[in-house]
Amino acid sequence: MKTAIVYDWIDKWGGVERVLLTLAEMFPKADFYTSYFDSKTAPWAKDLNIKTSFIQQLPDFIKKNRILSIPFYPYAFESFNFSDYDLVISVSSSFAKSVITKPDTLHICYLLTPTRYFWLDTEIYLNSSLKQLGKMRLKKYQEWDYAAAQRPDHIISISKTVEQRVKKFYKRNSEIIYPPFDTRYWKDIRPSDQFKKQKYFLVVSRLEPYKRVDLVVQAFNQLNLPLIVAGKGTERRRLQRMANRDTTFVSDLSDQELARLYLNAQALIMAQEEEFGYVALEAQFFNCPIIAYKKGGATETILENKTGVFFDQQTVKSLANAVARFSKIEYNLRKTIKEFGPENLERFSSRAFQNQFKEVVKAKLS
Repeated sequence: MKTAIVYDWIDKWGGVERVLLTLAEMFPKADFYTSYFDSKTAPWAKDLNIKTSFIQQLPDFIKKNRILSIPFYPYAFESFNFSDYDLVISVSSSFAKSVITKPDTLHICYLLTPTRYFWLDTEIYLNSSLKQLGKMRLKKYQEWDYAAAQRPDHIISISKTVEQRVKKFYKRNSEIIYPPFDTRYWKDIRPSDQFKKQKYFLVVSRLEPYKRVDLVVQAFNQLNLPLIVAGKGTERRRLQRMANRDTTFVSDLSDQELARLYLNAQALIMAQEEEFGYVALEAQFFNCPIIAYKKGGATETILENKTGVFFDQQTVKSLANAVARFSKIEYNLRKTIKEFGPENLERFSSRAFQNQFKEVVKAKLS
């Protein structure tokens, strides 16, 4: 089959990008299509055959601002020509699902989430940069996004959380295939010696409004406990101004450096409602317990009181109480995560992902 893989933008490294590399391994001759490609911030993609849209030629201040560039994305993805392809796989949290294919081309969308700015975190974005578009404009984009979500022949959701959102916002059924976690890859990682062994809690996240890292920083300001925040994004400067001297910010880490952070951390903190939460799997691989908000993908990837603990509300008080509760059971949790973590990770193996994905393609083509 002649195959195309479409992704919103290739300009970073994270859990989703690991999915793209797994698909590249499954479909080694596939062409990749994206709005734009930044080889400096996404060197992992340099060996892929990437075709970009006209957004590639726009000034950086537009194309690297997700909100400012919103008006261009529908045109960018609708302009691609897939008439020569048998199979199109869109991997999308926003616009890539909107590609247009012929009736005899199979379009499968691996959906990360319905578009957050339009359906899920509108208040967060309306209170900041989405004001540029206005509420009336938002309604138009919701209508377009709903129509775009009807184009794929089949939708695969990355979690139960996303499956429910697909029903709610797009009025479509989907099946669930969890993203792949490559234990073989992480077994080969040799943790660096950069970070000294010390007591600290850890956040590994893109620093964007919906990730709620601000909640973690505020809680740890009150707790006066050491915190390391690993990641970068539009919220970084605001978070640094907010944090006290017990909080350290790091970014652009290698996987070797990240592995050392997980190994030394008391616990990983996840205050956001995740669609899936790849970092929760990374933490469990390195026997790092998790303190997570009890909603979304975290409830599917973390075993309560075995590999982590939950808090019920996105408030400083609720998170602080969870940290206090964690401190009482930390010793036992470090034993149970070694017992139950490896078996839990098997549910998300690369082998399971590839087998399930291939079965879907085979069934839809037959």
